[in-house]
Amino acid sequence: VQNGLSQDEVNKRYEKYGRNELKAKQKKSLLVKFLEQFKDFMIIVLIIAAVVSGIVGIQQGEGITDTIIILIVVVVNAIIGVAQENKAEKSLEALQKLSSHVAKVMRAGKLQVVQSADLVPGDIVVLDTGDFIPADLRIVEAINLKSQESALTGESVPVDKISDTIEDESVGIGDRKNMLFSSSLLTYGRGKGIVVETGMKTEVGKIAEMISEVEDSETPLQKKLNGLGKTLGIAALAICVVIFIVGMLYGKAPLNMFMTAVSLAVAAIPEGLAAVSTIVLAIGVQRMVKRNAIVKKLPAVETLGSASVICSDKTG
Repeated sequence: VQNGLSQDEVNKRYEKYGRNELKAKQKKSLLVKFLEQFKDFMIIVLIIAAVVSGIVGIQQGEGITDTIIILIVVVVNAIIGVAQENKAEKSLEALQKLSSHVAKVMRAGKLQVVQSADLVPGDIVVLDTGDFIPADLRIVEAINLKSQESALTGESVPVDKISDTIEDESVGIGDRKNMLFSSSLLTYGRGKGIVVETGMKTEVGKIAEMISEVEDSETPLQKKLNGLGKTLGIAALAICVVIFIVGMLYGKAPLNMFMTAVSLAVAAIPEGLAAVSTIVLAIGVQRMVKRNAIVKKLPAVETLGSASVICSDKTG
């Protein structure tokens, strides 16, 4: 046991358990990100308005200038949203690379330094003060060991660790004194531990999995804009119907009345609203960047501004 795993055994377990890292959500392609910018009801209404405006313009010999302007506004809005999301993703990836760690392990009787992502269950990790805990470990040797686990348990002070066996199977994470958990930090002492869980099977991995399962929800601004878009859309449709009926009662030509009604409906839709809201949010994102805060999606800036109470336990 003291010699650690052989290289052949490491390879077998690596094939079975995979890399010791948290799985990220599958990345969306640029095309998918771009198309997702058109999901808002207001944007859909604007696109319909652009098409109808173009048809009306051609019928009345006025050209499609309004259509081109509306489509430019919609496309620019989508491009700004995608650009900001990509920029935030790159910043997050850079932070993840900075946080990659190495571990000292015993393999085939030799002490080796490997990437923490290459650890497998059964590896013997040698620990010293200041080391990052790369996986969930069962302590087999402890000399004045203390670990900082505030990110996981909320305990603000380092926890004393032991190598003794704990018989109680229902003991909580904070009371598992013979365990060291991934993402915590060794603040004092030295020792050894056997890897028992890696990647998404670790306690931190379970938290990451729960977070990844949270469904995306609309921000207050998105709800308001969608509500406004639906209201304007219904109002525009109602105007079309009323004007068309009134015109028909006065004996006007059906085609002319239809074009008139549609023209009024298009005029009722604020084409610049999407662009203005995007520009305002982009300015907010840039201000957050100056304060060293990474914002992945534009509407998140407005959501942060809408928060009046933040509920948190001691883990933050």
